[in-house]
Amino acid sequence: MSALLRAEGIGKAYGRTPALVDADLTVRAGEVVAVMGPSGSGKSTLLHCLAGIVRPDTGTVTYDGRDLTTMSDAARSALRRGDFGFVFQFGQLVPELTCVENVALPLRLGGERRRAAERRAHEWLERLEAADAAGRRPGEVSGGQAQRVAVARALVTAPRVVFADEPTGALDSLNGERVMRLLGEAARDTGAAVVLVTHEPRVAAYSDREVVVRDGRIRDLMGAP
Repeated sequence: MSALLRAEGIGKAYGRTPALVDADLTVRAGEVVAVMGPSGSGKSTLLHCLAGIVRPDTGTVTYDGRDLTTMSDAARSALRRGDFGFVFQFGQLVPELTCVENVALPLRLGGERRRAAERRAHEWLERLEAADAAGRRPGEVSGGQAQRVAVARALVTAPRVVFADEPTGALDSLNGERVMRLLGEAARDTGAAVVLVTHEPRVAAYSDREVVVRDGRIRDLMGAP
């Protein structure tokens, strides 16, 4: 598999506190990579740098041959709307919208007509075993359903990379494993790479490869280059 996303020598500090130190990571197309480590180790900072949300102080982040660290804010925002999908610990769904409207939202922001966008959203909700949540608002569904809706929203644009930051952290073990199974299956079916931040070994077990961030430095447990 070719390298789709690559961080080389990235460093990031907040004031005098280093969050990342000379960090390297390669993510290949279709690969699920789990980023593990204790709280405060730099896991989320790494994810934010890889996704172009935060600019590293040093080093480069390259996506599909393009240097994210030199892109304009507008260009990086465009990538996050189309090429990248996001799943967060608490879903971050829009409470005023129904679940199907939440899933369709990235498509609507990209200019797709409502009927077409909601048709694709319904297809993803069905695929992720959350079709019965379509007409309800996030506050009216269970935590497990809401997180599956969030996964559908992340995948509806057919992203090439999905960034998942503690996607099961607010769920019980049964719902967490269900979300991870569905996310992994959907990503592999579509060929998307997944960068998964977690501190739970049972969640990391759904990945192809594990890396550990400790004191801002990365260690690849599989020894991948």
